[in-house]
Amino acid sequence: MTMATDAGFDMPEAPASVEETGVPADLILQLVVKTLHFSGDLTGTELASRLGVLFPVVEPSLDFLKKQRHVEIAGGGMLGAPSYRYRLTDAGHSRAALFFEQSQYVGQVPVPLDQYVTYMDEHGRDRSLVVTRQAVRNAFSHLVLSDKILDQLGPALAARHSLFVYGPPGNGKTVISQAVRNVLVGDIAIPYALVVDGHVIRVFDAVSHEPIETPESDKGLGLERSRSQPDHRWIRCRRPLVTAGGELTLDALELGYSPSTGMYRSPLHLMANGGVLVIDDFGRQHVSPRSLLNRWIVPLDRGIDYMTLHTGQKFSVPFETFVVFATNLRPNDLVDEAFLRRIQYKVLAESPTLEEFAQIFKNYCASQDLVFDPALVHDLIDNELKPRHVAPRGCQPKNLIDHSLALASYLDQPRALTSELLAAACALYFIDDEEGDGAGGH
Repeated sequence: MTMATDAGFDMPEAPASVEETGVPADLILQLVVKTLHFSGDLTGTELASRLGVLFPVVEPSLDFLKKQRHVEIAGGGMLGAPSYRYRLTDAGHSRAALFFEQSQYVGQVPVPLDQYVTYMDEHGRDRSLVVTRQAVRNAFSHLVLSDKILDQLGPALAARHSLFVYGPPGNGKTVISQAVRNVLVGDIAIPYALVVDGHVIRVFDAVSHEPIETPESDKGLGLERSRSQPDHRWIRCRRPLVTAGGELTLDALELGYSPSTGMYRSPLHLMANGGVLVIDDFGRQHVSPRSLLNRWIVPLDRGIDYMTLHTGQKFSVPFETFVVFATNLRPNDLVDEAFLRRIQYKVLAESPTLEEFAQIFKNYCASQDLVFDPALVHDLIDNELKPRHVAPRGCQPKNLIDHSLALASYLDQPRALTSELLAAACALYFIDDEEGDGAGGH
């Protein structure tokens, strides 16, 4: 069950009982013991907050542990069980050690797979999102892109299918791919962890996910559900943007199990669910492009993915991920026609025109609080790029300006661009052979 918060965002509703969490009572008991083992004395409400649930969810575990003399009441207030301070006895600490041998997971009560599937089926893809031409232009407004490129990106984003962005190096394929996330407006709830047949899979990742601070984020959980409250086993985030480059391996696309901790790491596309997964430098991984695409044939075609626990048990999860492949290699050289059909949209990131090159230069000057002089751009093109037979690239203005500013600092000169500084930057940036023929920029 979900509840609407501000701006109509749907957050799962907090479960009011052990049964409503959907996880075994024994798992909650283990988390109660392990949390008290690490944290020492906690009130009932503090303990429940650490586990992301309401107090009635942890109360049965506390009652059982008191009867077993594994938990004792160390003090408390006048509000009854939620205000009592609980701590483990020596026998309780011994029990915690046994639990840690099975799994070292400590944190919010995991979300069961069926609840995650239900939420992602409803909210993984914002079906109310309408991708218009203006929306695409707004999403990419921080980049200098031609109408041709924008109008190729638009249909792919509207279809929410996979996308190939290819073209010469240095023309912003990575930033174009990452800007796709700007079209996916709105937020999504990410579970801290999932539980599948008693196995805990971490999902929330502080690097890949951007939490949204809201009033309810800091409010904590009440003693009981007298009114709808958000489920703090989930965290509200921007729709994810996960990027993997040449380091990507097939192992990163499978559950990663650690025998020493008894926990699983999410594959990249599970962390990116509801958002965008960018495969940068596609074709330059140690694994072949064919192997990578083979791994995604079923997810891309059917919108589901199959995973395997270390016990051999298989299960399926929704695949609501917009996959973008960025490469400076020709797609036809990477995979055959059958594979290219599965990536239905291909966008060529062309080199900028001279006018676009000048606009990129101007924009970066503005971002660096530099005075923009159009004459410097014309001089750079006519006296540096053309004699070296270097085609303009989208990355060159930023890199050459940065080189020039670094050189000005080294020479103790004012922080300003000059033709001399740009010429010296070009000498450092471009590769000249003995005949004077230039190679393309970095």
